[in-house]
Amino acid sequence: MRSFTQQLLNGIFIGSIYALFALGYTLVFGVLDVLNLAHSAVFMIGAVVAYSLVALHGWSFWVAAPAAIAVAGALGLVIEYVALRPLRRRNAPPLAAMITTIALALILVALVEQAKPGGALAWLWRDGANSVKFPPHTVPNDTFHVGGVTLTASKLAILVISVILMAALGYLVRRTSAGRSLRAVAENARAARLLGVNVNRVITRTLVASSALAGLAGILFGVALSDISPYIGRDQVELRGLAVIVLGGMGSVTGTIVGGYVLGIVEVMALLAFGTNVRAGVAFLALFLMLVLRPQGLLGGAAVERV
Repeated sequence: MRSFTQQLLNGIFIGSIYALFALGYTLVFGVLDVLNLAHSAVFMIGAVVAYSLVALHGWSFWVAAPAAIAVAGALGLVIEYVALRPLRRRNAPPLAAMITTIALALILVALVEQAKPGGALAWLWRDGANSVKFPPHTVPNDTFHVGGVTLTASKLAILVISVILMAALGYLVRRTSAGRSLRAVAENARAARLLGVNVNRVITRTLVASSALAGLAGILFGVALSDISPYIGRDQVELRGLAVIVLGGMGSVTGTIVGGYVLGIVEVMALLAFGTNVRAGVAFLALFLMLVLRPQGLLGGAAVERV
């Protein structure tokens, strides 16, 4: 029973990261009907920059983390101005935008992967394809034992930060003028433009916000799982993020949050029941079953509620 409770808590912690990461997918898809597949590379960059500032340059984690989130947010500007806006001007189909973001993701991963000591990017990364972790005691990580269950300060902090940010995002989308503009663009960009909404500004802000969320999720992932490499976005969260938004309902903020926790809990329960080899297949299975049995997602109706 204690093992089950421990694994359930682990599922909630990892589900928080999945949900936070997938919210960036949801925001962009809700506004542009485009899956931004550079999102996983931004997730990786957030973790890599935070690690590099701490381990290679001696920064405090509490300064390095906001700086890494700012870098991730700035990559949102790159995605918008380099990969997406030129295609919108030419009325290119969403598939073209998706392929462009894949190419950008591959470029970012390759840049980090090829960084070596003495190279041009040595200030950012010196470990090539290797996996590293934050130096010991980068963040306080006291351990608590409650009723036979072990809790660590870092995982509790991740849960609290994720819940606060997801609640704040939900409030922003539903209760503020910026959120109303975002929902207007998501519903009908042309009509929103006729009503005086600066559509390009809304899209730019959305990409910056979604990329900042990805960077934060990457940092939390690196702290919680002690695994930072050029491939953590591609191998660890990209497919899971897609599974989350399908589970919850494409374009639904609430559904994405629910889907993140569902996937996290199902993964650790599968790990407990069948061992480590099955975990990687859980996201594939969740995608397959949801697309076959309920393609609108857990919280979707005939049409999914958009952002």
